[in-house]
Amino acid sequence: MTVYPLVLRLGPFALTGYGIMMMAGFLMAGWAMQLDLRNRGFDEEYAADIVVAAVVGGLVGAKLWYVIVAGDLDSLFRRGGFVWYGGLIGGIVAVLANGWRLKVPARYTMEITAAPLALGYAIGRVGCFLVNDDYGIPTTLPWGLKFPHGLPPSTVAELSRMNVTFPPGTDPNTVVAVHPTQIYETVMMFLVFWLLWRLRDHKHAIGWRFSVYLLLAAVERFLVEFVRAKDDRWLGPLSLAQLTSIAMVIAGIAVFVRLYKPDAAPVPIPQRLTPKPAPAT
Repeated sequence: MTVYPLVLRLGPFALTGYGIMMMAGFLMAGWAMQLDLRNRGFDEEYAADIVVAAVVGGLVGAKLWYVIVAGDLDSLFRRGGFVWYGGLIGGIVAVLANGWRLKVPARYTMEITAAPLALGYAIGRVGCFLVNDDYGIPTTLPWGLKFPHGLPPSTVAELSRMNVTFPPGTDPNTVVAVHPTQIYETVMMFLVFWLLWRLRDHKHAIGWRFSVYLLLAAVERFLVEFVRAKDDRWLGPLSLAQLTSIAMVIAGIAVFVRLYKPDAAPVPIPQRLTPKPAPAT
């Protein structure tokens, strides 16, 4: 099956499927946080604080990570060139810094954002699929897809630059069917979101769910990287994303152990999360 990029043209402006799904990812993650806050009796407006900080920190972090890894300063001024792990780190720093400004302990923010992070990522990977980016290595499986206008196209020439080998004499312009790794990730992260959402009433310390997110998100990315077409295999068969996943697993285990036991005493609700009184009528 052949897939082409989704681009909506509105006069001189072009709206890509990636941009649409990125916006949808942030909005749906914000809605999930708002619903969780409401169910806990907290102020729902904190979800908007998190989303704004995540958008700014995430975009800056994703772009800077790409610039550092690719060594391409010119990409600062191009629409493309974003890396998920850079966005995750930048988003976490910005959200926690904003929480500190609002005097919300990091553990509360971690608890609220765990499941929405998985949801936003799952939706964002649909955007990668719609612009034909971040696909996998060649496959003969029946669901393999061809991206003739992908970023880059899934041709023999482009895949060869990403360490994929082909028989000598293969036409470099041949479009090859590849693993739709974007869809693999979407399905897996929707499952992670489902699990984390069900764990809202866990009996562990506040913030424990974030450790589960770190572990599952890291394992998911580590595994899918084996069938991703990549040119950044820095340590034998391991890519930079896999090395980052290992660091994420270590962080997840540390948080898991630290917050596994229930809080010995009730944790005071921060003032920022206290619902505002209804206006007098």
